[in-house]
Amino acid sequence: MNYTLPELAKDIKNILKNSEIKDVSNDVCLLVSRAVKDDIFVTDNLTERSPNENPREVLYEDEELGLCICGHVYQAEANGMPHDHGSSWAIYGQAEGETEMTDWEIVNNPSDDEIKYVKPKKTYTLKRGDVHYYAKGEVHSPVRKSAVKILRIEGVNLDYIKRSNIKNDTEESHGSVGKW
Repeated sequence: MNYTLPELAKDIKNILKNSEIKDVSNDVCLLVSRAVKDDIFVTDNLTERSPNENPREVLYEDEELGLCICGHVYQAEANGMPHDHGSSWAIYGQAEGETEMTDWEIVNNPSDDEIKYVKPKKTYTLKRGDVHYYAKGEVHSPVRKSAVKILRIEGVNLDYIKRSNIKNDTEESHGSVGKW
């Protein structure tokens, strides 16, 4: 029996109603993994888009919790910049293709409005069925070498969240400031 979007939303909401994501992220990741391994779920919810369309589509948004379930369908290769999700968390579930992810370490101690300088910490590949939780403030970047489909769960709709100003820790990125 296939897993549906309403079932996924209800299951995640039931977990998050009484718990903080940091305490139940593994439980939510198991649900996301179930969804991205389900061929019918992927076909029904992660639909092809034209190259001119936004690759991100909000599939479900919960008014009570703010929780968002989004489909990301990328047609071509791309190198994402290091980023966080502002004051939110996110869970990425790989439904098709592969995404090489790099986790970044913040190397300075910025205030909220200052630039965060980062250096690469760990690189890994998300394949179909793989899921990864990114806590608030964790910095990462994706590399996609071909078309991919991703299911992303957001603590709140990231369309309305201010993101940090993040730069790679190189001499070119912050001039004479030097290494942190």
